[in-house]
Amino acid sequence: MQIPLTKPDFRFRRLRRTTALRELVRETRVQMSDFILPIFIEEGISAPVAIKSMPDVFRYPETHLADIVNRAWNKGVRAIILFGVSTHKDHEGSDTWCEHGLLSRMIKIAKSAQPDMLVISDNCFCEYTDHGHCGVVANNDVDNDKTLVNLQKQVVLAAQAGVDMIAPSGMMDGMISAIRQALDSAGFTHIPVMSYSTKFASAFYGPFRDAVDSSFKGTRNTYQMDPANGREALAESMQDEMEGADILMVKPGMAYLDVLANIRANSSRPLAVYHVSGEYAMIKAGAAAGVIDERAIVLETMTAFKRAGADLIITYYAEKMADWL
Repeated sequence: MQIPLTKPDFRFRRLRRTTALRELVRETRVQMSDFILPIFIEEGISAPVAIKSMPDVFRYPETHLADIVNRAWNKGVRAIILFGVSTHKDHEGSDTWCEHGLLSRMIKIAKSAQPDMLVISDNCFCEYTDHGHCGVVANNDVDNDKTLVNLQKQVVLAAQAGVDMIAPSGMMDGMISAIRQALDSAGFTHIPVMSYSTKFASAFYGPFRDAVDSSFKGTRNTYQMDPANGREALAESMQDEMEGADILMVKPGMAYLDVLANIRANSSRPLAVYHVSGEYAMIKAGAAAGVIDERAIVLETMTAFKRAGADLIITYYAEKMADWL
């Protein structure tokens, strides 16, 4: 005997019937104003250097920076974050607080090229130290407090060079409080701070080492976060919010959407996510192998970041998104 079926309720499928309907009721939208483009600038080179582990990403000479900024602007990118690859490395990373150092020069070039571009400085020491750690090393570990003193000098220099936003990435305890104090004391109360507030000691950073030509050996487990710790991840960001961070960040992104959503549920501050080098490289490798649709995967990934609560996305795909949206 055939059992009569209950009449189906089409209330979900009705709004999926056409492209126009699906777009009309879409909950999460990705747009160009969401994106921040990372740019790598290397001293002492005259032509771009391809980063083998990150297809279509390059280390650029300083003489190309203005053109790169203008190209990004013309594609619709409105914010960039600058990473320097220094040839003037020492034990403390002192080039970062030198008036004529690479950090200062990059900021000035970028702002001169496109004054309306939001220029963000990545504020750390790993690309400027001869040991590759994110601060002053003492007793085989990073000295938190000595690093904070140097970080204060670095961020004031960046502000004097004309930076629009400070982005400390070293995961030092108390870094936001120290930065805010230094900026305010120097008269830069208007400069916001986007903290790498929840940054994990992740395996997804591997290709970034190629990007910045790092010779780093060892781990950063004593100052970056254990990937297993979700409650601590929230506490880290809440601490930085309390110290005065204007924007919070989760890094990496794809494996940490739960962390992103949890911070979003507990904070009203703008929230950024970093789509890191390993995540980028995996998509590129899959696309090159012909097993995934690169455009579809990237759009889905960016939508997932927004759906989980991100307001801003740092990604090497920022320029490409202008072609896909």
